[in-house]
Amino acid sequence: MIERSLADLARALATKEISSVELTRLYLDRISRHNPQLNAFITVDPASSLAQARAADERLARGEGGPLTGIPLAHKDIFCAQGWLTTCGSRMLSNFVSPYDAAVIARFKAAGAVLLGKTNMDEFAMGSSNETSFYGPVRNPWELNCVPGGSSGGSAAAVAARLAPAATGTDTGGSIRQPAALCNLTGMKPTYGVVSRYGMIAFASSLDQAGPLARSAADCAVLLNAMAGFDERDSTSLERPTEDYGRDINTATGDKPLTGLRIGLPAEFFGDGGSPEVMQLVDAAIADYRRLGAETVAVSLPSMGLSVAAYYVIAPAEASSNLARFDGVRYGHRAPQYRDLEDMYSKSRAQGFGAEVKRRLLIGTYVLSHGYYDAYYLQAQRIRRLIASDFAAAFRQCDVIIGPTSPSTAFRLGEKAADPVQMYLSDIYTIAVNLAGLPGISIPCGFAGGLPVGLQLIGNYFDEARLLGTAHRYQQATTWHLQHPDQFDD
Repeated sequence: MIERSLADLARALATKEISSVELTRLYLDRISRHNPQLNAFITVDPASSLAQARAADERLARGEGGPLTGIPLAHKDIFCAQGWLTTCGSRMLSNFVSPYDAAVIARFKAAGAVLLGKTNMDEFAMGSSNETSFYGPVRNPWELNCVPGGSSGGSAAAVAARLAPAATGTDTGGSIRQPAALCNLTGMKPTYGVVSRYGMIAFASSLDQAGPLARSAADCAVLLNAMAGFDERDSTSLERPTEDYGRDINTATGDKPLTGLRIGLPAEFFGDGGSPEVMQLVDAAIADYRRLGAETVAVSLPSMGLSVAAYYVIAPAEASSNLARFDGVRYGHRAPQYRDLEDMYSKSRAQGFGAEVKRRLLIGTYVLSHGYYDAYYLQAQRIRRLIASDFAAAFRQCDVIIGPTSPSTAFRLGEKAADPVQMYLSDIYTIAVNLAGLPGISIPCGFAGGLPVGLQLIGNYFDEARLLGTAHRYQQATTWHLQHPDQFDD
């Protein structure tokens, strides 16, 4: 049952092969046995999950089920869920029980999905390895001494180890796609504004976007259909007609299903930076796409080399504003002892935030300060515009851009902890997509040294359906996405 797709699970529930209560218990049992090794979940509430499963079974019995009714899903602990501890991986929110549901949570509830648990993450989504969490690092199911990627590492580890059939994540600079790559999953960042950010605890408001993590593009399409849609409570939400993101997946194809598809290969993705083993597998995947009928064209993204520098000005600047609300006054951590209000603010924030969050808040405050705003923040915004223009020019020559997701396979826990800059460079291939607001997806494309490698596909604005279809055709022709870590088979 744990190897079945979301569509197969929906059929099993509809035909009474299994009940939602039985399916939920299966995953809760796996979490209880395997989570101590992985640390993928922060919060599990079996009573609440089983109550939702019983309600789903009643709904199915009435013939009211949909594609996700009764299916248990894990949610990154950045999404507020009513009655659930919602920590964002931080001591600052270690006592915060949300009084409301985030839009994403509400949409899955409306679809009848079961909330299986809240997954571990880098503190306030600031990290590339899931090592900055107040609740300890998440371990990669493929190699327990390695990182799963971040910041959605808990969601990725949970799905890879089959502790959940699928999960949600958020992507600010690669935080869905990188964990997907390092854990052999399919993970998608939609176009900015397609999924509501309401109730998703903010890191960098102009970059954050929620998306799905699953084993296949077909599963991601099912999840995105439930997640996407306009939300008047979110000023960044885009009002667009409803669409079926799986429409290209469901289209019948022949031996050359991708005939006519133009794949752009940016020179900047294939120079120095990626490990030889990773680049070899990416090249092999591109050859597979050619065999499926696609043609490749050379494109250029000349400003991409500036993306990391621009990101680490813009994102911390927005974070310094967003995280100003965590001051110990109304909710969250409050210092137990203080002299006056100012002392309470400073001690609460010093105690509540971890080292990486403090580092980014200091950077953000600095670049927004008088005398530096023009030199750093405005300049970074200009670079952001150049990056978006580069992508626009590239998409006049191609339909989809392909390259590596991460420059290497999963590195060992603690390997980059002492060098923040090296950690930041882990996102060198993903950050530009967030700066431009484009959709991107990472899919498995092989193994190097026994560890997964991810292939990144980038599309034009609102081109999620084509991206998912393009990923699906590759997954029909290969079996990389079906591989799983066998130590969690029991």
